[in-house]
Amino acid sequence: MLTGFKEFVSRGNVVDLAVAVVIGAAFTQIINAVVDGFINPLVAAIFGEPDLTQVGNFTINDADFSIGLILAATFNFLVVAAAVYFVIVMPINNMRERRALPEEVEEPTEDVVLLREIRDELRRRRV
Repeated sequence: MLTGFKEFVSRGNVVDLAVAVVIGAAFTQIINAVVDGFINPLVAAIFGEPDLTQVGNFTINDADFSIGLILAATFNFLVVAAAVYFVIVMPINNMRERRALPEEVEEPTEDVVLLREIRDELRRRRV
């Protein structure tokens, strides 16, 4: 039972996934800091509200509606998704493309060319 668990945990994709979760959590904190420290004050300056969640709020029959809450969640998602794509995904894809490129084929040396000619001539004489 423990052997199976050890094999499961030591697989590369499980370790990669764990690292991705940790990096994603740390990266989310950076994005949240940018939103809280820059975007929300910018929204406050433009709309006269403390942050995006306060924009577009209204009440109908004692029910509070918040368009700004939806806008804030959507904006945060788009900022995090764009940052992850441009900072992590795109560089990794570029690195993989560079690794996948075939190496340049070197021209054969004179010895190899001569040996190929001899081989081809011997094949013709057998026929």
